[in-house]
Amino acid sequence: MKTIILYATKHGAAAEIAQRIADKIEGTGIYNLKQGNLSLDGYDNVIIGSSVYAGMIRKEAKTFISQNIDILKNKKLGLFICGLSVSGDEEFFKNNFPAELLEAIKVKSFLGGIFDPKKANAFERFIIKLVSKKSIYVDTIDNSKIEQFVQAIKN
Repeated sequence: MKTIILYATKHGAAAEIAQRIADKIEGTGIYNLKQGNLSLDGYDNVIIGSSVYAGMIRKEAKTFISQNIDILKNKKLGLFICGLSVSGDEEFFKNNFPAELLEAIKVKSFLGGIFDPKKANAFERFIIKLVSKKSIYVDTIDNSKIEQFVQAIKN
């Protein structure tokens, strides 16, 4: 079974998670959705991941999903989101993905996130400090959740 991981990221957390997943599934390709649309022909498993800002996934992920929803519903599909939130992941999925897609997925998970103040602008640093009380480098990516995610895709 051929697998592709598509991701949308602003500062690199979704790319990091995509790589960690790919490292656990032999022969998996990784594709940054900022590069545009990608044909899903030939892929059995499709994983889509995006960072979440202000409760919303990246525009590139939303656009790709809306343009390919009929194809995606017929794939073995996994969705992941990343960010620093510690709760409300079900709401993030419900608010960002079409219900018909959520019914068709194999696995979905909130996998943590990264905040690197060196990659954030002043406004982003202010908001992160205000909302999550973080002002230093933080990596909350959950490797055990990544492992569970991978096992669900493989089964």
